[in-house]
Amino acid sequence: MTIAKHIETIISGSSWIRKMFEEGARLKAEHGAENVYDFSLGNPNLEPPEKFREALKDAATSSDPGVHAYMPNTGYPHVRKSVADYLCDEQKVQVTENEVIMTCGASGALNVILKAILNPGDEVITPAPFFVEYRYYVDNHGGSLKTVSTKPDFNLDIDAVSAAITQKTRAVLINSPNNPTGQVYSKQSLNELGTCLTEKGKELNRTLYLISDEPYRKIVYDGQKVPSIFQTYTESIIATSYSKDISIPGERIGYLAVNPEASYKKELIGGMALANRILGFVNASALMQRVVASIQGASVDISAYARKRELLCKGLADCGYDFFTPAGAFYLFPRTPIPDDVKFVQALQEELIIAVPGSGFGGSGHFRIAFCVADETIINAMPGFKRVMENFVKNPGPKDQDLVCP
Repeated sequence: MTIAKHIETIISGSSWIRKMFEEGARLKAEHGAENVYDFSLGNPNLEPPEKFREALKDAATSSDPGVHAYMPNTGYPHVRKSVADYLCDEQKVQVTENEVIMTCGASGALNVILKAILNPGDEVITPAPFFVEYRYYVDNHGGSLKTVSTKPDFNLDIDAVSAAITQKTRAVLINSPNNPTGQVYSKQSLNELGTCLTEKGKELNRTLYLISDEPYRKIVYDGQKVPSIFQTYTESIIATSYSKDISIPGERIGYLAVNPEASYKKELIGGMALANRILGFVNASALMQRVVASIQGASVDISAYARKRELLCKGLADCGYDFFTPAGAFYLFPRTPIPDDVKFVQALQEELIIAVPGSGFGGSGHFRIAFCVADETIINAMPGFKRVMENFVKNPGPKDQDLVCP
């Protein structure tokens, strides 16, 4: 054995997202990229806004002294102030730069948070379906991920969360807009969750944190609003990035923010600043920090994603697929017409359509489509989607008939 046994185990059960992405690459090499319809990866296909390009040029050509030097592990003070000023409006609470830490993307933020709050054996609860990497992030820091069910439309099931909380619970981790379902949790459901955590925390005499992973916050449709998590619950922490809303996932820039009313705010910030350093991030990219400081609130043209959502939903509905229209993000999570979502995704693959089985997200009987792709990819994939559905409707198998989509 040349690597750790634990890592070997993780590799053997590695992410379906990456598996399908790699399969897509193989099929593109074999059939030509234009003939493969790859919906596997949430990799934004829109170019960053012009505002970003201008800020990047300015930051890259700056000759100010010390622009490439070390900085506080929490990030440049002026950048954190810019973020905090924006959060004051977004979260409707008074946030200062002292509650913000710049991080290497939302994943970096989550790992920093979990490193700072978890003791060995602590549990983190998350509603399923969920972003698959959560399990590994929690495991990184000695904890274990505990999943709970959601309602049929993927909204929060507060009773399920409440029943899952024990003396081992350290945090609840939510993601809204959600990957893979596109659901946006309502203000009412978040208020109920906050009340639940307050009551359970008092009952257990234990601080229970609410971590909100929000990289899709600006990608919402039909006038939806993502509620303020800071108004919902005082022991809350935000992890987010600029990857999705301004299409710069490769730049790995984001931040975390601690609720100004958190009971142990000083200890949390101190622990997370240390975690940022000792996890090896040290600090977020100096160049990208300077860029985002001047473009708070910027985003790509969300109407382009709305158009893609409409194309996909109309096309799949016409083909007989059963799904909830996503309120945000750029994912659709339809039901499969048979219980075996892996088998169904393999059938799509025969039509050169690459999607991800829902079981990889803790949502068996579904599959995920990332529609952050060219419109032509969606349009040209529809005949294949239709043929696969028709085949399963005609040949459902003896155990599948009750699950055939209308």
